Amino acid sequence: MPILHVGARTLDSHDLTDRAHRLAGGLRALGLNEGDVVAVVLRNSVEYADVINAGKIAGTYYCPVNWHFTPEEIGAQIADCGARVVIGHGDLLSAAAAALPGDATLLSVGDGGPPSAQNYDRWLAEQATYDGPEVAPRGHIAYTSGTTGRPKAVVRGVFPPEERSWRLQRMQDVVEATFGIKPGCRVLMPAPIYHSGPSVIMQNALTQAEVVVVHERFDAEAVLADIERHKIDTLYLVPVMYVRMLRLPAETRAKYDVSTLRFVGSTGAPCAPDIKRAMIDWFGPIINETYASSEAGMVTVIGAEEALARPGSAGRAIPGAEVKIFREDHTPADVGEVGLIYVRQPAYPDFTYRDNDQARQEIEHAGMISLGDLGYLDDEDYLYVCDRASDMVISGGVNIYPAEVENRLLARADIADCAVFGVPDAEFGERLHAVVQPVGSAPLDASELIEWMRAGLASYKVPRSIEIAELPRDDNGKIAKRKLRASYWEGQERRV
Repeated sequence: MPILHVGARTLDSHDLTDRAHRLAGGLRALGLNEGDVVAVVLRNSVEYADVINAGKIAGTYYCPVNWHFTPEEIGAQIADCGARVVIGHGDLLSAAAAALPGDATLLSVGDGGPPSAQNYDRWLAEQATYDGPEVAPRGHIAYTSGTTGRPKAVVRGVFPPEERSWRLQRMQDVVEATFGIKPGCRVLMPAPIYHSGPSVIMQNALTQAEVVVVHERFDAEAVLADIERHKIDTLYLVPVMYVRMLRLPAETRAKYDVSTLRFVGSTGAPCAPDIKRAMIDWFGPIINETYASSEAGMVTVIGAEEALARPGSAGRAIPGAEVKIFREDHTPADVGEVGLIYVRQPAYPDFTYRDNDQARQEIEHAGMISLGDLGYLDDEDYLYVCDRASDMVISGGVNIYPAEVENRLLARADIADCAVFGVPDAEFGERLHAVVQPVGSAPLDASELIEWMRAGLASYKVPRSIEIAELPRDDNGKIAKRKLRASYWEGQERRV
């Protein structure tokens, strides 16, 4: 295991190994077996590394929970994933205490935990190291909407024991191609680990890296400072972080030596070509982007030189992966013809949606899956993502499902109908915008609606702008959301 730096804390390989085996042993003592789930309500921290490492020993999945959720959202996800143990920062658990499942064991990190929780550090120190059977290592359970607005748990299976060694090597090859993680690397992670991409990187960095530096929150200048301080060679950023780093004053950017960097990986949201070009001009030809999903894993990759030659492309399939474009009738699309993107990444075990295998079957065709993205392949098999057939919005690398926001708005008696969709944003790539149609002549105030929504939704799900207007409709009576979006995206280099 690597040397791990998180804030003011530094743990060496011995410390991490001991903590991981104690946590694995403690979970076993609590009755958790292979395939059981631990929910995680943590900010970026040493304890996140404990959970990731312990899952490889005890065979437990961990379910990262976005701690920006409302208490009800946190409680619903923990209940849905079936977690029997919840590990979280004390203040976060206290804030959500009323909504947490009553039968789960709570382990509280730091001060301020609810009365029903045990202190994590004291509990961990009392645990014996794991002495159970050898099991298949598990990773995280990610929540994703897929092609509908109801979040679903993506549960990945395991490979047979006799295949595990070479399958693991294939998975590591994919992570090296897309995120630059390889034995002996020095990794900086400034993004929240509860996101799927950062979670995958941490799982691999904690087994392969020499040094892992985790930031408790993103700070553009702090990233530059730690690149220099720790001689970082592998860095993960999302496009919104690129934007904020590029906004640093020139003299601030020039203060720090970033010459040790050899690979910057990005996923979670398409990167605007001009932003990517500016980062390449600054960092050099080391900026890489991958097209990925929680269901499929990492499927394509595009390096800096390719991106400059093919602006807007998401790259070509990683060796072993497949990308195909189909029309709505499932016939193959021609070169350059926009259709539904279907992918296959056999390096990873197959998955299903927890308690919803039918939804898993509905997204499959010819052994490939589609998450509703629209795009095309050029004559050299470079993928271009044009739009999303589903209405999911990716703002700052975070998936937001408009159906959930629309349901909140429609709970009001004075709203007849509404449409929530993404519009261009220079910093976040997209931001939420809502068009709301009142009942009759009912007076609606956009500012009041925004404040009302904040009481029931996590802040990042609340539209930043609301328009009060009559909604356009298609001939079949459905809201013409595509027409609403069109005026905002006209002239943009990418339409996602």
